[in-house]
Parts: sequence; C-alpha cells; structure tokens
Amino acid sequence: MPLSEHEQKLLEQLEKQLHEDDPKFASQMGSVPGRSWSTRHLVMGVLATLAGVLLLLVGVSTQIIIVGVVGFVVMGAGVYFATMRSSAVGKARAAGRKQGKPRSSFMSNLEQRWDERHGGES
Repeated sequence: MPLSEHEQKLLEQLEKQLHEDDPKFASQMGSVPGRSWSTRHLVMGVLATLAGVLLLLVGVSTQIIIVGVVGFVVMGAGVYFATMRSSAVGKARAAGRKQGKPRSSFMSNLEQRWDERHGGES
C-alpha cells in the first residue's frame, strides 16, 4: 500500500531530522543517499574469496594447519571487502569537517545534548 503525500512528507522530515540530529547513526542504518555498490570492491572481494577457498583447500589437503587458517582469513576478508559500499557523500563530509575541533566522546556528546535541552542549567 503506497504512502499518501502527507505521509511521504512526514517521512522525509523525519529522515532529514535524523540526519541532522545523529548523522553517524543515520549512516550506519544505510539511509544515506549516495552510498552505492562498488564494482571494483565486488570483483576484488570475489577474487580474494576464491583465493582464500583455494588456500583453505590446499591447507586441508596437505594437512598444514597454518595454510588453512590463512586461507580462511583471506576468504573472510574477501567477503567483507566484496560487501563494502563506497560512499562519495561520506568522503565529501570527511573533507569538509572542521579540522580544529576534535571529535567528542560518547559521554561528552550526551552531556552536551543534556545541557542544550535544559538551557545550560547545571
């Protein structure tokens, strides 16, 4: 069932507010436009996965445990690399980030939000 125009506008406003309030969480949820599958990552990941499977099979057949373990690790890294998404938006944000301001920790971020909500009262 499609959303009405009013519901679509509300959803867009909620997404925009989420990106403004907590961009890190919004990017982790994958709702950032501009994130796409990279063919280069996919091809290199598949090749690494195949190489890892080959190493794993060689390690098992020769009964050399370290070769099998290395093959398994290479295989896992290949799958991870193949499923990574590239983000042109994330790179642009990182380049535009203020250089002088250090990143705040989780707790200091919460304290800052608390102070903002309560007008700086301590």
